[in-house]
Amino acid sequence: MEQLIESKLIKADKAFSVWRKVPFEERQKLIAKAAEILKNNSEKFGTIITKEMNKPVSESIAEVEKCALMMNYYADAENILKPEKIESEFSYSEVHYVPKGVILGVMPWNFPFWQVLRFAVPAILAGNTVVLKHASICFGSGNAIEDVLLEAGFPEGIFQNLEVGHQAVKEILEHDVVKGVSLTGSGKAGGEVASIAGLNIKKSLLELGGSDAFIIFDDADLDSAAKAGVKSRLQNCGQTCTAAKRFIIDEKIEDEFLPKFIEEYKKYEIGDPLNKETKLSGMARPDLADELEAQFNRALENGAEIIIPLERISENQFKPGLIRVKEGNPILKEELFGPLGMIMIAKNEEEALQMANDIPFGLSNSVWTKTIERQLFFIENLESGTVNINRMTSSDPRFPFGGSKASGYGTELSLLALKEFVTARTIVGHY
Repeated sequence: MEQLIESKLIKADKAFSVWRKVPFEERQKLIAKAAEILKNNSEKFGTIITKEMNKPVSESIAEVEKCALMMNYYADAENILKPEKIESEFSYSEVHYVPKGVILGVMPWNFPFWQVLRFAVPAILAGNTVVLKHASICFGSGNAIEDVLLEAGFPEGIFQNLEVGHQAVKEILEHDVVKGVSLTGSGKAGGEVASIAGLNIKKSLLELGGSDAFIIFDDADLDSAAKAGVKSRLQNCGQTCTAAKRFIIDEKIEDEFLPKFIEEYKKYEIGDPLNKETKLSGMARPDLADELEAQFNRALENGAEIIIPLERISENQFKPGLIRVKEGNPILKEELFGPLGMIMIAKNEEEALQMANDIPFGLSNSVWTKTIERQLFFIENLESGTVNINRMTSSDPRFPFGGSKASGYGTELSLLALKEFVTARTIVGHY
């Protein structure tokens, strides 16, 4: 291991020995200060995001502001990590929540501030320290986050950005001072990191891919559903785990809904990512565009029909595409990470449910219907970490976020996230 990385890990461990004893409320004050810095400099940090991964700058600024919102949620949060008294016959009868230590974050490029802080803030508030391995195109974002936390008054070593490649993750995770890992990324990366963590008996949290269903029935507000569905599919150029990717339409409204959806879809045109009016820009890297184009062609080879062609106009830019897909197409088992949507037609609720669930993923689905019984049917039976009713998927600091099946395990956001990287220690006995 490089001497610089070794020294940063040791620094994180030494910082932990002090930080774990800092009162919860004092940690919250620093988080609130960092939130203020982010909010006051959202354009500056938004520009860093856009220059690194091509997101429209308006979306980048919104990402930074959402981070500030999330951090203020934790800055005001109830301390659920206080010792809990348990009724028993013993004098000592308590549960203490003890931070684990240095936690490694392996984070992606698609939301370079949000993904990092969504993991790091509750981990740090719980008393841990964090080392970050960010995506290689987002080292600037990682360094900016570290600078913000230092400016807010966090001691050195609480959060450190490690400018290393993916090949260094194994050695870092195997290091004695590292006690756990949180990864947001692909299923392949998640499986590899979870295997390393498991072999070394270390806690892992995985937020992986999705192929979320967006299900529309005949009693839905079709105009609202069309606008929300297209936004969910095409924001961040479709490079979002929780984006709507499969639009399952009640056959009774196909002729009415699909033209509205197509009309809305065509409003998203490629523009300059640094222009605040731009809603769609290029993908983060040319190789990612190559992969999406290959998936599009495979889908067509397996019977998909073109509704709107996926048209490549530069090495990393597309005019968004839309295809009609039937059950059995292998593309349904993959995640489309880019501006390409899939349309499926369902005869009834049972068929729509089968289509929604018949994939490896289970991240977040959306159902559009005004019928309470139908809403409850899908709430009970959809296999996903989140079920949205008459709204598109968007994470909220107040609510738990996580997936099922191949979309990962563990909880981010909400108060529950505070307990992901702590040990529940039982104290029991007599004076």
